[in-house]
Amino acid sequence: MDRFDVAVVGGGPGGYVAAIRAAQLGLQVALIEKRETLGGTCLNVGCIPSKALLESSEHYHLATHGMEEFGVHVSEPRFDLAAILARKERVVSEITAGLGMLMKKNKITTITGMGSFVAPDRVQVTKDDGVEEIQADNFIIATGSAPIELPFMKFDNDTIVSSTEALSFDTVPGQVVVVGAGAIGLELGSVWMRFGAEVTVIELLPRIVPLADKRTASALQKALEKQGMKFHLKAGVTGATVQDGKAVVDFNTAKGEEKKITADKVLVAVGRKPFTGGLGLDRIGVELDKQGRVVVDEKYGSSVKGVHAIGDVIHGPMLAHKAEDEGVALAEILAGKPGHVNYDAIPSVVYTWPELAEVGLNEEMAKEKGARVKVGRSYYKANGRAKTLGEEDGLAKVIADAETDRLLGVSIVGARASEMIAEAVAVMEFKGSAEDLARICHAHPTLSEVLKEAAMAVDRWSIHG
Repeated sequence: MDRFDVAVVGGGPGGYVAAIRAAQLGLQVALIEKRETLGGTCLNVGCIPSKALLESSEHYHLATHGMEEFGVHVSEPRFDLAAILARKERVVSEITAGLGMLMKKNKITTITGMGSFVAPDRVQVTKDDGVEEIQADNFIIATGSAPIELPFMKFDNDTIVSSTEALSFDTVPGQVVVVGAGAIGLELGSVWMRFGAEVTVIELLPRIVPLADKRTASALQKALEKQGMKFHLKAGVTGATVQDGKAVVDFNTAKGEEKKITADKVLVAVGRKPFTGGLGLDRIGVELDKQGRVVVDEKYGSSVKGVHAIGDVIHGPMLAHKAEDEGVALAEILAGKPGHVNYDAIPSVVYTWPELAEVGLNEEMAKEKGARVKVGRSYYKANGRAKTLGEEDGLAKVIADAETDRLLGVSIVGARASEMIAEAVAVMEFKGSAEDLARICHAHPTLSEVLKEAAMAVDRWSIHG
């Protein structure tokens, strides 16, 4: 039986990053993954394939809407869905192949199979060709999450689907109902809407992207409505019946009216739940909370010595980059070094067009915490680069402490917000102020100047606002 310093169960962003960092620090590492390819949900059926589809759909949308404004005339643009799906798979394959090479480069033993604990220091791996047991001084559970299934609307993987199936429709549906107005639902809804589907989003809460800043979420909703997406907010889905390949979805409106809507596809995107099934955690006494997450301490240790957990199976936002940072931190801790994640500076992004990106507290959250805040805003329409791009819809919002000026949060809705947010993350990581952000010299003309102007507006000295 092979023994390792560290064995990671789960080869997603948190798991493979933890394995690489541990190996870099001189530890003997094994990585156990049930899929044939590494990368977890994010790479195989999540972040990466969805962004490939978004990119294709955005190119098509641009070709059919507004190219004339730039003096470019395109005659009868069309799309080839089979080629789009093939490109998506090619992107995924290239990245997964790269991960395989990284495992070899870092001398990490990769084992393909389903791992289950038989003792705190032993995991049994069920493989296609038999069973293998490995021992380790430390185990890292990094098995990620799975889509939440509504009890009254079970997935049939054809008409009522999760995000996984929504990545691979072989034809463009005529009508799509999306249940849930979070990032996943809005992104995949955007993909199929741009290719011609009629998309209706039903959300139980009073606004889309419920945890986002109210103003920027509202701006995103208006932009999506302009593109053709329809919304029913404060509306609760109560069930669906499927017949002859179509679904009839029952829901209650904000006014209490009972309504029905027919769809070719129903995408249920109401969140994700930790994936811990089949790991044998109960067998060794690992404590889980009410949400099914592994309970960990500040060093990611579970209730069982030598068993640790990171990523979607523990508390916090279910984001790939959060899992990656936890993987690095835990590997460093296991190697005897300090490891730390600043949970106040983890960005989140909705990759629609326009994009919505945030970090830290929004204005409502800050006030709920009792903070006295000052707020600065700047709009894309006042930015030279935005005008040249034809992307004048959007704004940046900066929230700072009213007494210390310390940067508390930033919210951006607009073109390339996902790239712009990193600057705000860096300033927050170093405990910077709104004035620090305002006085950084930004290249001109760039969209990042919208963020600079918003920071200047915190103390009412915006130049172009």
